[in-house]
Amino acid sequence: MDQPDNFLHPERIIGALVNMSFLQKGSVIADFGAGHGYFSVPLGRATGPEGRVYAIDVQKAGLTIIRTKAKLEHLLQIEPVWADLDLPNGSQLNDGSVDLVLMANMLFQSEKKTNILQEAFRVLKSGCRALVIEWKPDDASFGPPVSLRVSAETIRRAAAHIGFSFERELPVGSHHYGLIFKKP
Repeated sequence: MDQPDNFLHPERIIGALVNMSFLQKGSVIADFGAGHGYFSVPLGRATGPEGRVYAIDVQKAGLTIIRTKAKLEHLLQIEPVWADLDLPNGSQLNDGSVDLVLMANMLFQSEKKTNILQEAFRVLKSGCRALVIEWKPDDASFGPPVSLRVSAETIRRAAAHIGFSFERELPVGSHHYGLIFKKP
């Protein structure tokens, strides 16, 4: 069933990444805070069997759901990874091994946002990108408490401090903002 027009549409967002040539068949993707696979499964379809999607989360129950969804769709390129992204080297991925890091609705949940952004920077290949999708801080109509949300400007400053360059905003839905960063 489709989400309402104003909510996140993984396929549209992934389509935009494909159109910008940030994602293609054979890409290696890290889905930080993968949850139940809302993005991991469509990312697996987009990368094709020659790609790899690391669905990373600290909640084992969510990873079990991702594993089941991936098996049902024969998406063997999706690899659930149990990891704590708040910790240094938390993803367990190798340095410079990933073409795209997706962080959707997960930074607001952590008090160690900088650690997570540093981990994204570490695992990305040079010249590759990270997409941050977060709840708009001024929209209390839906989602987590406004007090937990983080502004786009706060994310931009933290990412710049780590070494990312800001590339552009990506429209992702009326309740969220999307920011694309590049690792030099």
